[in-house]
This record gives sequence, structure tokens and C-alpha cells, in this order.
Amino acid sequence: MVRIDLNSDLGESYGRYQLGNDQELMGLITSANVACGFHAGDPDVIAETVTIANQRGVAIGAHPGYPDRQGFGRRYMAMKSSEVEHLITYQIAALAGFTKGHRLHHVKPHGALYNAAAKDPKLALAICRGIQKFDPGLPLYGLAGSELIKAANQIGLPVRSEVFADRAYQADGSLVPRSQPGAVLTDPKVVAKRAVGMVENQAVTAITGEIVNLKADTICVHGDNAAALALIKQLRLALAENGVEITAG
Repeated sequence: MVRIDLNSDLGESYGRYQLGNDQELMGLITSANVACGFHAGDPDVIAETVTIANQRGVAIGAHPGYPDRQGFGRRYMAMKSSEVEHLITYQIAALAGFTKGHRLHHVKPHGALYNAAAKDPKLALAICRGIQKFDPGLPLYGLAGSELIKAANQIGLPVRSEVFADRAYQADGSLVPRSQPGAVLTDPKVVAKRAVGMVENQAVTAITGEIVNLKADTICVHGDNAAALALIKQLRLALAENGVEITAG
């Protein structure tokens, strides 16, 4: 049987500011990427998100990003490799402090950091080294076919190739920037069909029509997508109908 992990970015509320529907999404996903307090989240939100994940049997991953609350981590920041490495180690350790001795499942960089590292070998390597410093056996979730995957393989860090059911792709396998029309998909049937195709065909159609080959170990649907709940419900149904088992592995 074909197996796939289904992940979502959660724990991104802050204080009285609530983002996403973590409670309901936790009942539908197999792994959660929990914000570590730099781009979003705070100690109380982290604690609550970890508790919900443990109650629902959802694997917990760290979701470190740039120190950019105002821009929600979606603005590029020029940083030294050593700064990025320490930034990653610090945020993973912060989340791990709430997991009550349970080993983290993975690390997935957030937003602009993730997208920049997908194309920048030096930045990708700094992220991988930051993870490796905390735990050399902790897997990285990186964009399929990107520099993140190559960097992890280069230093022997476990890695899982990630695809996005609710984001449009460019011909080079990168994601269409959110500033462009059509970058974020919100139609549940369209997203579900794309997800099945990614798993069964290991490919996706770019926004310009080209076929992009990719490896799919885990599928992401963004928790801050207003249609996230409907998307994941339809996606799970479509995968089940096509004999795909959803598991964190």
C-alpha cells in the first residue's frame, strides 16, 4: 500500500490573536509543524498545541522561521550562515522543552526561510547543520527536489520530500510566490485531485503547464489557509478512495 504523511503548520496564534483552527485540524492530519515563537506562536500557544497533538496522536515537528513577527516570517532576511544555524538550533530546543521527553518527529523551516533555502545551497546547509547540532537523527522536511534536500543528503541528515497540495508550482519546482495571482489554491476538489496526482504520479502540473517531477513523502496544507479544514477533509477522502494510507511513519 502507498503511504503518505499529511502535515499542517499550526500553533501560529499569539496572545489574544488567533490564527487557524488547530483543534479541528489536529483530528485530520498525521504531523504538525509547530511554530517556535519567532515568526508566530508564544510559550502558552506552544504548550497548548503540543498538548492537543499528544492527545490526538499527531507527530510533532518544529517549525522555525525568521525572527519576523510583523511579517509572519514571510519576508527574506539576510543573515550569516552561523546566525541561521544558531537560529534553527535555538527554536528546535525551545519547542523540545514542551514535549515532555518525547522525541521530536521532524523539522520544517517556515515561510521565507524555507523558500530561500530551497534555492540557496549555503542557506540550506546552515539550516541542516542547525538541526544536526540538536539531533543528527532528526529528519528535515524540505521542498521536493530543492537545495534543502541536497544539503541534507550531503551531510547525512535524514530528510523527507515535501509537496504542497494548496500551492501552485513554477516550472522549476519552486512555489509560486504568494504575491502572484493563483499562488494559493482554495477549491477542495482541485486540491484533492492534485494531492492524489502527486502521490500516484510523483508529479504536478506547473502554473504555466509544464509537468514537474517530484518525490512526495509528505503533503502540506497550510493551517492559515481559510479553507484548510474543507481542503484536508476532501483530500483525505480522495486519498482513501485511491488506496493511499495516511500515516506519519
